[in-house]
Amino acid sequence: MKTLISGGRVIDPANGIDQILDLLIEDDRIALVAEKIDCSGIDRTIAARKMLVCPGFIDMHVHLRDPGLEHKEDIASGTAAAVAGGFTTVACMPNTKPVVDNAVIVEYIISKARREGRANVLPIGSITKGLKGEEISEMGDMKRAGAVGFSDDGRPVMNSEVMRLAMEYASMLGLPIFDHCEDMDLAHEGAMNLGAVSTVLGLKGIPAAAEEIQVARDVLLSRLTGAHVHICHASTRGSVDIIRWAKSTGARVTAEACPHHFSVTDELVRELRYDTSTKVNPPLRTADDVKAIKQGLKDGTIDVIATDHAPHHKDDKDVEYTYAASGISGIETAVSLVWTKLVLDGTLPASEAVRRLTVAPAMILGIDRGTLGKGKVADVTLVDPEADTIVRPESFVSKGKNSPFGGFTLRARPYMTIVSGKVQYQAVTA
Repeated sequence: MKTLISGGRVIDPANGIDQILDLLIEDDRIALVAEKIDCSGIDRTIAARKMLVCPGFIDMHVHLRDPGLEHKEDIASGTAAAVAGGFTTVACMPNTKPVVDNAVIVEYIISKARREGRANVLPIGSITKGLKGEEISEMGDMKRAGAVGFSDDGRPVMNSEVMRLAMEYASMLGLPIFDHCEDMDLAHEGAMNLGAVSTVLGLKGIPAAAEEIQVARDVLLSRLTGAHVHICHASTRGSVDIIRWAKSTGARVTAEACPHHFSVTDELVRELRYDTSTKVNPPLRTADDVKAIKQGLKDGTIDVIATDHAPHHKDDKDVEYTYAASGISGIETAVSLVWTKLVLDGTLPASEAVRRLTVAPAMILGIDRGTLGKGKVADVTLVDPEADTIVRPESFVSKGKNSPFGGFTLRARPYMTIVSGKVQYQAVTA
C-alpha cells in the first residue's frame, strides 16, 4: 500500500526540515520525503496543500484510567481521543486501580492497547508500591514488561530517602523518573493557587512553594544520583528558575509544561464562577507564572509540551469546588492551544512547537519515533493551521468532558492522524 501526502508544509525538526514537500508512505514506513514525488503506482493520494505535515505527536503524560477506572476513560476511548487530538503515541500514568506497580499490569495495558488502541500506548510504572511512597516497586520487572519510566503521578514521593533510592534504581535501568512535585503538607486541602484570587473567592490555596520545594529537592537528588529526572507539569516561575539552574550545572533534568498552564491563569476560576473544570493539580497560576512558563519554553528550559490529560466522570466534577476531582481533559484541545497561545503570539516558531511535541518527548522516552526519516515508522500528523475551532467539550471523543476551554475560539486543529501507515482519524469538514 503506497500513500502519497502531497504539497504540504513538512515540519520534521529531527531532520531539520521545514518546507513544502511530498511524503511517501509504503505500508507502515516512511519511504521518501522530497519535492514532487512521482505519483505513478500510488494507491492513495492525500492533498495536503496549506497543511502542516509533522511526525506523529507524542504525549508523554496522559491518564487512560485503565485498569479499574474505566467509567472515566479506558484504553479504547483514550486512544481515540488521542488520535482526534493529533497524537500517535501516549505514555500513560500508573495511578489506576490497581496501581501499575508490577509487570502483570504493564503487560495488561500493552496487550489491551494492541487489541483496542488506536494510538501507540507506553505504560509508566509506579515508583512505589500502591503509590504509598514507602516501598519501591519492582522496577526491573516492569521495565522487562515494557514500562518506559516510573512515576507516582498524582501523589509525590515525600520521603527523600525513598526517592533517592528510586532514582538510583531507575538510573541503573536506564529509565527516567517522571516527577510529580508537590509538598503535601504545604498543599494540604488546597483547591487552587494561593493568591489574590483564592482570597477573594474564599478558597484554600496551594502556594507556589509547594511545587518549588519538591522541584529543588529532586533536581538536587538528580545531581547526587546521576538519575534522569523529568519534572512533570511545571507551573510556576520558581520551578522554571530552578530547572534552568539545574540544567546549567549539567544535571540530567528535563521538564514539561501543559497547555492549560501557558494559556490561562487562576483568574479563570473567578471568571467561570467556581466552575470545577478549572480545578487541576498543579493549579492554574498567575499571569507572571504563565509568562515564565512561556519563556522557559522559548529558551529551552522546558523541553516538552504534554497534556496531563485527566478525564473525569461528571459526578467527580459536579460537586463543590473544594471536593471536586482535579484534572482537565486536555488531549483534544492541546494542538489548538499550542498554535494559538505559543505560535501565533510569537513565543515559538512552528518548528520549535513541533519539536516539543515530537522528537523531544521521543528522546526522553527512549523510543524510535518523532521523525519522518526514511525507513521510520509512518506515524504522521496533519494539522490545518488556518482552521478556526470553537471548543465544545460535549463533543469530545474522550469520556471526560471536563474542560475549562468550552466556548473558546482557537486557531488550528488536527486534520488527519496516521499511525503505522493507517489513517486513524480524519476531521469532518463542512
